Amino acid sequence: MWTCGVDDRSRTLRERFFAGSTFQDLLDRRKDNSELWNSIYRRAVLEPEAVERVKQIEHRFHLLILNEDWCGDSVNILPYVARLAESTDHLELRILGRDANRDLMDSHLTGGSRSIPVVIVYDADFQEKGWWGPRPGPLQRWVVEEGLALPKPDRYPLIRGWYARDKGKTIVAEILSIIERLDD
Repeated sequence: MWTCGVDDRSRTLRERFFAGSTFQDLLDRRKDNSELWNSIYRRAVLEPEAVERVKQIEHRFHLLILNEDWCGDSVNILPYVARLAESTDHLELRILGRDANRDLMDSHLTGGSRSIPVVIVYDADFQEKGWWGPRPGPLQRWVVEEGLALPKPDRYPLIRGWYARDKGKTIVAEILSIIERLDD
């Protein structure tokens, strides 16, 4: 079981960030669904509009993702966040395990739940400026308003279908919106 994580709360946030995994580290380690992770990453492409928006970022930001490898939402989201970070020198990404970093997770709950992934946006000085998660807005609304009424075996294929149709567009747009607000 992967527990990348820095459970030493006495470390500075900067130290915790740089002790985290890169996305390539995540891809390289043994885990369930390795082929799915790699397959989605290979297909993950930023839309031309997103590439243009990324080029406008002027300041440096750090994206810290709280994750666990088994999370079905993470496997559909993180490849696009990784592509976003790879597209500019202004974004740096690291991944920490949710369970090994409860203090960070518990300050970024979704409706009282430790839902992941969570993308925390820090400025160059590691001051938190915003966060996103655990799903794109339209999908999260559907899950809360309708999806939870369905049994899991019926719900998850619909969630996977949404991700397949969206191709990361909403994820990237929502995270870019947070960064653009901060970049002024």
